[in-house]
Amino acid sequence: MTVWDDLVGQEKVSEQLIAAARDADAFVTAAASGAAPPEASKMTHAWLFTGPPGAGRSQTARAFAAALQCVSPDRALGGVPGCGFCDGCHTALVGTHADITTVAAVGSQILAEDMRDTVRKSYTSPATGRWQVILVEDAERLNEKSANAVLKAVEEPAPRTVWMLCAPSLEDVLPTIRSRCRHLNLRTPSVDAVADMLVRREGIEPAVAAAAARATQGHVDRARRLATDPAARERRATVLKVPLRVDDVGGCLRAAQELVDTAAEDAKQLAEERDGKETEELKAALGAAQGGRMPRGTAGVMKDLEDKQKRRRTRTQRDSLDLALTDLTAFYRDVLALQLGSRIAIANADAEDALERLARGSRPESTLRRIDAIAACRDALDRNVAPLLAVEAMTLALRAG
Repeated sequence: MTVWDDLVGQEKVSEQLIAAARDADAFVTAAASGAAPPEASKMTHAWLFTGPPGAGRSQTARAFAAALQCVSPDRALGGVPGCGFCDGCHTALVGTHADITTVAAVGSQILAEDMRDTVRKSYTSPATGRWQVILVEDAERLNEKSANAVLKAVEEPAPRTVWMLCAPSLEDVLPTIRSRCRHLNLRTPSVDAVADMLVRREGIEPAVAAAAARATQGHVDRARRLATDPAARERRATVLKVPLRVDDVGGCLRAAQELVDTAAEDAKQLAEERDGKETEELKAALGAAQGGRMPRGTAGVMKDLEDKQKRRRTRTQRDSLDLALTDLTAFYRDVLALQLGSRIAIANADAEDALERLARGSRPESTLRRIDAIAACRDALDRNVAPLLAVEAMTLALRAG
């Protein structure tokens, strides 16, 4: 099974990247033999992947990175780069390849200090692989200083270095950076395509897969988690009860507290395993003695890791809360569809009774104001307003309609 099989609904983009990977092979082969590189090439040193949430920007970039590092002998016989089984593909996909560096925002921004070593590494030759690949998952979170560092590296790249930037849209990336990248735009996969992927790749029952794909409206990662994680289904059920619990002020405040607490618990579960593994790996790298005693001079390094983990937990909690708000928006979108007599498919078919009740009890104008209130809450969270305060304001606005 090739690395391209996980890209749901992105056939056109896959074809372009496969062609680029073939030309990249030709470039490496020519360089090894001392021959001149091909004149016309679909390969370039910087790529920008854009698309809506759930389209698979990071997965597409990582599949391309794996194809560039693929060492399958079938490539020489005309096989597709990115076999999915060789050491180059496997380590690229699991994130352990020595020549693939992934940068993601720990907090709300990617800081210059987080990019410094990465930019320096981009100027080195590949250690074991065919290319030095730098994958920036949250390019829209680059601040001014870190963006300028990336710009310089993209302007003057090393011969065997490839930059891959992922962002929601072109407008989220500095014009000076995006003008130096080849742009590929991904589309939201269809509900049927996501459901088919869940059945084929995850072994999910067709009915469960269809319900998860419909509820997430083509968001691949959320659909996978909803189909495979009972806790995720419970959290979604909690969110969908919020519109029925805002009849009075007390209900609004309780619903807000429960939403925030659920997001915090979700973030804690995600962080515990990851943080513990990171801490143990760093202690081992620093030469911790038996019993956990650390060598002298390493306290500052451990403190830096703790600060990084704290910023990441804060962001994870806000991301979890944002997912809840996305589910809430989809709920009111379904209410509006019923009120307007639209024939579009209802995303939350499992909550049809609640949808019809709210549709009968309010007007479309009120539903639109409620959707606006959810959007205002998301904006407030982006501006670092305290989560509980922002969500309480939203639930009170949902009550007012």
